[in-house]
Amino acid sequence: MMWGAHHGHVKALVQVLWAQLLFGWVFGSELTFELPDNAKQCFYEDITIGTKCTLEFQVVTGGHYDVDCRLEDADGTVLYKEMKKQYDSFTFTAAKNGTYKFCFSNEFSTFTHKTVYFDFQVGEDPPLFPNENRVTALTQMESACVSIHEALKSVIDYQTHFRLREAQGRSRAEDLNTRVAFWSIGEAFILLVVSISQVVLLRSFFSDKKTTTTRVGS
Repeated sequence: MMWGAHHGHVKALVQVLWAQLLFGWVFGSELTFELPDNAKQCFYEDITIGTKCTLEFQVVTGGHYDVDCRLEDADGTVLYKEMKKQYDSFTFTAAKNGTYKFCFSNEFSTFTHKTVYFDFQVGEDPPLFPNENRVTALTQMESACVSIHEALKSVIDYQTHFRLREAQGRSRAEDLNTRVAFWSIGEAFILLVVSISQVVLLRSFFSDKKTTTTRVGS
């Protein structure tokens, strides 16, 4: 009976842990999207007063890997504005209720489109256990679950970071490979033209000139 009760308690804790991992970020928005040249893309989020929010973005591919970013509150007041940033993070606390707007602009680029990733977190993560803030201390199993939960959150953050770094590195490598390929083709074409020109020039030096003779009769 003791083992069965303990096993049921462990199973319940594991279920709570997985539920928090799967649904702990319902108040956040995470997206990777294409931003064409001369374009502007805006997103909207309803936020209540006193809520702590964090906006993090990074340009994954395109051009010089930079973009304009602007964040406004419900009344249109600018809370954050940066020009031609590759990546940045901004944390604020909502001073009023309403719909907040954040925009990414690539209007300064005439022919290069960008791939932009952003993560907009609204509010704090809910506690792993409903009575986590109780006066009494957590049990050893509950403390272990909280530690695992925090560690897995860090793993997810690191995975996202390294996926972005990998995508950015792959994009740069493909761009460099394309440039090297075109440069090699250009060099091969120039070498072929120079070689043919040299052969034609040398043949003109050593070719026999036809001469015509006129015989005068008596």
